[in-house]
Amino acid sequence: MNKFIDLRSDTVTQPPKAMREAMYSAVVGDDIMGEDPTVRELEMLSASLLGKEDALFVTSGTMGNQIAVMTLTNRGEEVIVGDTSHIYNLEVGALAALSQVQTRSIEVPDGVYDIKKMEAAIQLKGIQYAKTSLICLENTNNLNAGLVVPLENINAICDLAKKHNIPVHLDGARIFNAAAASKKSVKEIVKNVDTVMFALTKGLAAPFGAILAGDKEFIAKARWIKQRIGGGFRQAGFLAAPGIVALNTMLPQLEVDHKNAQILGQGLSKVGRLKVDPSRIHTNIVTASLEDLPISIDAFLGRLLDKGIKAKKISDTSFRMVTHYGIDENDLHEVIAAVEYIIESLSMEGNNGKR
Repeated sequence: MNKFIDLRSDTVTQPPKAMREAMYSAVVGDDIMGEDPTVRELEMLSASLLGKEDALFVTSGTMGNQIAVMTLTNRGEEVIVGDTSHIYNLEVGALAALSQVQTRSIEVPDGVYDIKKMEAAIQLKGIQYAKTSLICLENTNNLNAGLVVPLENINAICDLAKKHNIPVHLDGARIFNAAAASKKSVKEIVKNVDTVMFALTKGLAAPFGAILAGDKEFIAKARWIKQRIGGGFRQAGFLAAPGIVALNTMLPQLEVDHKNAQILGQGLSKVGRLKVDPSRIHTNIVTASLEDLPISIDAFLGRLLDKGIKAKKISDTSFRMVTHYGIDENDLHEVIAAVEYIIESLSMEGNNGKR
């Protein structure tokens, strides 16, 4: 089988040997009955790392986000979201379909929420208004940028929310990346949000699952809603076991991923007319634009694929590359060289066409 350098996402990681062995040897029980010790160990470990009272093991980040919204809102109410957020763009309209709430989106340039715009978006009490019942934040922020939201910005939003008696849910799918990049603990970052979700399957390299955390009352209701939507697990310890390994061993890998993203971004920024802004590489995501090059995004990605490199299209002129476990510095230099070769080939093709 041909080996690809797959940079489409940090979800493409292969679980290390320790995770596979943990899955094989996991002690299991019926989780719906609260009898799976490995699931419960993962939940308690996660709650402790986040500084929350309790946690819930769920299938995916999307499930965690949607259970949070279903737990915290009533149908016909309104949720404030960032315009580039995953919960708004890539969860199959679940806010409307499952919770029957409407959204009010605000721009989040460079990963910073404007407090004045946030407060202006809160619906005042009135017979013609949908009540604002939840604020959903995202950190790291932006679908294809991985920007770190400043801690003081998160805390200012939480203060605003408390002023209006509105809970705050944090989509922290890559919250451990945010912690690594900001040199702050995850516990400090999520201290003032009411609920938080993080993914086990991105930079942490586990093959399954996500965690939703909050106070005990919230998690008790969230567990009930999880069951309602078909998320009840039976002997799920073998799915939870790699998550425990991930939290205990994979956090240092995130620093490596961030360093590799800088190497990749700096290298790509020096290639021809490819547009890359290294200042926007906060974590492990690198974005690049082809807008000044005479090639379509699909053709460019096709040429990359021919060289054994996978990247993700994010617009008609741009793509992203995400560093992760399994990608080393040699891979990065191979990618940079391949991109440089493709772009140099475009110049040669153009010159040939003029003859």
